[in-house]
Amino acid sequence: MRLHDLKPRPGAKHRRKRLGSGESSGHGKTSGRGGKGQTARSGSSIRIGFEGGQMPLIRRLPKRGFNNAAFTTRYLPVNLEALNAFDNGAVVDETAVRNAGLANGKSSGIKILGDGDLKKKLTVRAHAFSKSAKEKIEGQGGICEVIGAAKTAAAPREDARPSAAAPAKEPKAKKAPKAPEEKK
Repeated sequence: MRLHDLKPRPGAKHRRKRLGSGESSGHGKTSGRGGKGQTARSGSSIRIGFEGGQMPLIRRLPKRGFNNAAFTTRYLPVNLEALNAFDNGAVVDETAVRNAGLANGKSSGIKILGDGDLKKKLTVRAHAFSKSAKEKIEGQGGICEVIGAAKTAAAPREDARPSAAAPAKEPKAKKAPKAPEEKK
């Protein structure tokens, strides 16, 4: 085989769509752009949600209430079966799981789920465990360590609690009202 014998694989190259080359070509007359108007022009692009200058639907609808979606705790799920990829006696934490390619993407942490069987004794450090996963890990003689517990609304903040060492503040004494001045 020589350089001049090389060809692309069958199906890799397609014939270019020839636009505006007669009505019977399948792409003639309006060249697949439909009728006249804004979208028929060259360089036309309309942003998502644009309704031709009319007030868009997203701005017409009322916005009420509180949406908790921005504050949810999202864990990346990792099944027990996948943890068999680690050596016996290894310490498995989030960085080890991510380096092994078992969890990818943004998250608040990882959660170990009990799907499958664990065949090794591991020390697993994760942000959450399912009940069955915890039982199976400890059944093999492993250890489950919960790290960086997720923030919950019910738990009071550390700095919000009054410390026992700080003395209680006494209320300020009220000032005596001023006597009205006499007019001359």
